[in-house]
Amino acid sequence: MATGGRQAGENPLRVLRAAGQSVWLDFIDRPLLRSGELARLIRDDGLSGMTSNPTIFERAIASSADYDAEIAGMTERGRSSVEIYETLVVADIQAAADALRPVYDEARGRDGYVSVEVSPLLAYDTPGTIEEARRWSSLIGRPNLMVKIPATVEGIPAIEEMIAEGRNINVTLIFSIEMYRRVIDAYLRGLERRAALGGSLAETASVASFFVSRIDTEVDQQLEARVKGARPAQAERIRALFGKAAIANAKLAYQAFRDAFGTARFAALAARGAQVQRPLWASTSTKNPAYPDLLYAEALVGPDTVDTMPPATLAAFRDHGRVAPRAVMDGLDEARDVVRRLGPAGVRLDEITALLLDKGVQAFADSFTQLLASIDKKRAAAAAAPR
Repeated sequence: MATGGRQAGENPLRVLRAAGQSVWLDFIDRPLLRSGELARLIRDDGLSGMTSNPTIFERAIASSADYDAEIAGMTERGRSSVEIYETLVVADIQAAADALRPVYDEARGRDGYVSVEVSPLLAYDTPGTIEEARRWSSLIGRPNLMVKIPATVEGIPAIEEMIAEGRNINVTLIFSIEMYRRVIDAYLRGLERRAALGGSLAETASVASFFVSRIDTEVDQQLEARVKGARPAQAERIRALFGKAAIANAKLAYQAFRDAFGTARFAALAARGAQVQRPLWASTSTKNPAYPDLLYAEALVGPDTVDTMPPATLAAFRDHGRVAPRAVMDGLDEARDVVRRLGPAGVRLDEITALLLDKGVQAFADSFTQLLASIDKKRAAAAAAPR
């Protein structure tokens, strides 16, 4: 019997691929790389990419002993905490990229990527971001590397420059559709510059990471505050918006993607081998336990998309995910209606998306700082240990 586009016994994660959505893993650590689990995920679940960020590495390195022996060895050789951090990250990203290289080769550069993020301390520094993106590319030295650049005002020219140089870029921390349109334009300008210089476009790939569930977390909090002072009928209208804003925002973003990449402007680039810049749904785990665990993952299935799932969401989708192949295209009128109704309910979506960008940058910066502090402590412990 079929269930939401899935045949009985089929792995729902593989059904996603048939619907045009790539499944990436929003996680990396040493045990995953060395235990054979990553190879199993690629083989059995059709995993075709991975993403990382400073928070993921902070949890992997600081919260376990998996890296302690290497940290101790590098401490003996006089390496600084930053040098140790970069060495550990380079090794993990290279190992993940090598595991995914067959996917990359089979997809002819259209999938099979691993992402590493520029320092969040450079989020508002265009020249610094450009320099670090080049440096990560050189240090890691894998064709299926994507460097993550945040969608700040200062990040936009860095994105364009890196695409013009033919580098693979994952644009991260996108919350607003207005900023998303600027990201798309930066990608297209970068391709146009590269084409004008006679460069190949076929080897350049990019995704635009649109963050989802965090929007509902913030919107629902504001709606809850409005309910408290509302009349019963008004309170009911406000409650009807709970858990709706994030999916509505993402669906409208997907429509913006289809509009931008359905133009003559992109057709001219595609004729020279350019790829679309796929929307990547990030933060698709459900933060509110009152909502279904796959609320966001199931609602945003569609062609030319990526969903980067944390391990728990990946396991849940494998277990009971339902695939509606064009879900992200359905209910556009309802999505527009939800966004229209937020204003009268007292919620300014533009203010929320700006706030979430600032919070996201700060959270990654805090994780980066905490990670370096943890490495400092491990270095100190290694230096004090009897030999």
